[in-house]
Amino acid sequence: MAKFSLEQLNDVYFDVLKEIGNIGAGNATTAISQMLNLRMDMEVPKVVLLTFQELPAAISAEEETVLGIYLEVSGDIDGSMMFLLKTESAHYLVNRLMGRPEDYAEDFDEMDLSALKEIGNIISGSYLSALSAMTNMVITSSVPYLALDMAAAILSVPAIQFGQYGDNALLIETAFGDDVKIQGFFILMPDVESYDKILTSLGITL
Repeated sequence: MAKFSLEQLNDVYFDVLKEIGNIGAGNATTAISQMLNLRMDMEVPKVVLLTFQELPAAISAEEETVLGIYLEVSGDIDGSMMFLLKTESAHYLVNRLMGRPEDYAEDFDEMDLSALKEIGNIISGSYLSALSAMTNMVITSSVPYLALDMAAAILSVPAIQFGQYGDNALLIETAFGDDVKIQGFFILMPDVESYDKILTSLGITL
């Protein structure tokens, strides 16, 4: 069993994670911009290390419903990843895609959810592609699972799953859009041995 733990992350590794987040967010912004035929700008992503207990509050108010897209990660590394959007951001993306008024806010139907799953898949895939390119690793993902619930509820399953490896997760917060900024939260949760592999591939020692 590898001895690396998330508490040991150093400044160099954080810089690399920020760069991965920056490239991934840029790729995602380009893909969504092309999908919606919109010009989009992107803010520099924020990378923070939080406990699983702190994650929900960093994403939304306690009772606020968010949209979460979950994928299992395999290949040279194993684990899972999530991309979360606030409901108003999810409505905005779907409304633009469907040609609806921007303030349309009816409950999501099956077509909306399918579109959101594809948008989430594109965004998550952009981050994985950035990680794969920087580490020269083969990284694949499962079919995405989608949930609408409070952040604490959506995060409860991965929190239990990864609790055996430690109490922390890396949260990458990004914002992109035109006049309206879409705020998204990306959580990458490789297992602890996969973190060792990422570090080694980047030539980083702690």
